[in-house]
Amino acid sequence: MRRAIIGGTGVYDAGSEVKTEQLVTAYGDVTYDVMKVEGREIIFLPRHGKKHSTPPHKINYRANMMALKMLDVTHVYATVAVGSMNDAYEPGDVFVITDFIDFTKSRVQTFFEGDDGPVAHVEMTEPYCGTLRAAFKEQAQKSGVEIKGDAVYVCTEGPRFETAAEIRMYHQMGGDVVGMTNVPESVLAKELGMCYAAVGVITNWCTGIEGKHIEGHQIAESMEKNKVKITQTFIEVLKEEIDVNSCKCDRSLIVL
Repeated sequence: MRRAIIGGTGVYDAGSEVKTEQLVTAYGDVTYDVMKVEGREIIFLPRHGKKHSTPPHKINYRANMMALKMLDVTHVYATVAVGSMNDAYEPGDVFVITDFIDFTKSRVQTFFEGDDGPVAHVEMTEPYCGTLRAAFKEQAQKSGVEIKGDAVYVCTEGPRFETAAEIRMYHQMGGDVVGMTNVPESVLAKELGMCYAAVGVITNWCTGIEGKHIEGHQIAESMEKNKVKITQTFIEVLKEEIDVNSCKCDRSLIVL
């Protein structure tokens, strides 16, 4: 069994002993890196491509997740870069996602489209693996990663940023942060029975918050502050044995 890290904005260089490989799936080709850490193979998949050339609305989420499944990956950590609409979370802060609200518009969100295959639904009582979330928090204390708290993630289509009116609505609905990539990635992982958890970094205030314009250099600086420690924390957890019976991630699919 292998483990994987999906890197978002600014999280690409995960290790030194790395070899690059490519896999052909039914949904497209996927390029990824393989790291060996104390005998454990960890897959590193750059969500936007190594040169950050793929915008969020064009990411081939199904190909990415199917590639991990074909590589026998059972546990996945992902990073996300987000804007904050919660006064308690400032640029540079690290948080763990516990739930999401989906406002994407045109993305295919399932491997089960009917046709010649079965009709299936995925159970979402716990969208993110509780075992991986707890393990990250425990290791973060040892690694010196300060976690500001848990957060509800609002996913938008992108690539544009949200308007101030949209942010007010998302906040009223219970959202804490806004990003463009965690749906359908997290949903597809659950359909495939993989344990999946996502850790975010606040890169900017959302539109209309603090009355400031969003600027690219601020996003880069916020990611730079934490990316090495977060990635290293992922690796420390993933290289160890994980109790596969402590969650129900591999039993979330309901096939009719």
